[in-house]
Parts: sequence; C-alpha cells; structure tokens
Amino acid sequence: MVDLLDHRLPLLDEPAPAAIGDYANAHTRAWAQTIASYDGFIFVTPEYNHSMPAALKNAIDYLFAEWNDKAAGFVSYGLHGGTRAVEHLRLALAEVRIACVRTQVALSLFTDFDITDMTQPGTLTPAEHQEPTLTRMLDEVASWSEALAPLRPSNSDLTPAQ
Repeated sequence: MVDLLDHRLPLLDEPAPAAIGDYANAHTRAWAQTIASYDGFIFVTPEYNHSMPAALKNAIDYLFAEWNDKAAGFVSYGLHGGTRAVEHLRLALAEVRIACVRTQVALSLFTDFDITDMTQPGTLTPAEHQEPTLTRMLDEVASWSEALAPLRPSNSDLTPAQ
C-alpha cells in the first residue's frame, strides 16, 4: 500500500520535466523508486469539486517512465460515487501511459457509508453489488498488468542513481 501522506511530496519542484527522468530532489528519487517497484495500481480516491484531490494529481505529475506500461483500477467515493474524479484521473494517467481498466468501484456516501455526522469519517457499509465489482476490477488489473509486463523495462533502468 502506498499512502501519499507517507511521501509528503511538495508541490512539483523539479527543474526538469518528468519525461526527462533527471530527478534533482531526494523526495522525487524516493517516489520514483516506490512507483517503479509496482506493476499495477488500485487508486482509492475521493471526489472534490468534480475532480481528484490536488495531492494525487501532483504525485502523478512528478514522474513519467515509472508509470509507463502498467495497469490501474479505481475505487472512488463521494456524493455521486467519485465517478467524476476517476474520469479526470483516467485522463491524467493516459498521459503517463497507464492502461486504465473499465470496471470501477464507485462508493456513494449515501448508500455505501453509514454517516451520522458529516464532520466524522463514518463507517464503510458497501452495498452487496460492490464485492463482485471489486473482484472483477482486481482481476482486470492483474490481467492487464501481466499483459503489459513485456513492455516494461527493468526497475533498475527506470530509477536514477541516488
């Protein structure tokens, strides 16, 4: 599991574009190493103002080659299941050459959470249909990650020396 909070990336502060891969900062090299070590991703994201959180977009923008030729699936949540956040996320990930699978788990704050106080996190109570949807999405990510494997260089080719 990768939690953006554990990486504390500042707003993008690299002097060169990510596509060049010449990372000047230690936090970027560490982030690159983390992302390079995975073959696929499940992004769990809320929806804020019809889009993904700024911290997630910032984390994507830091890198390029480390994302390439990998698969991604999505678990989103919000008033309308977070679907608009995922639509924006799909566009950003396409630009860094991630293959996004079709199936998405969209959790509605109205039907998939027990929330008695909007200032508190509440309790996840997913509807019955969410489990088979999650299973299908995980299977798709695994299949696509495996299919894309021959296109990926070795991790040591991606990450700049520290």
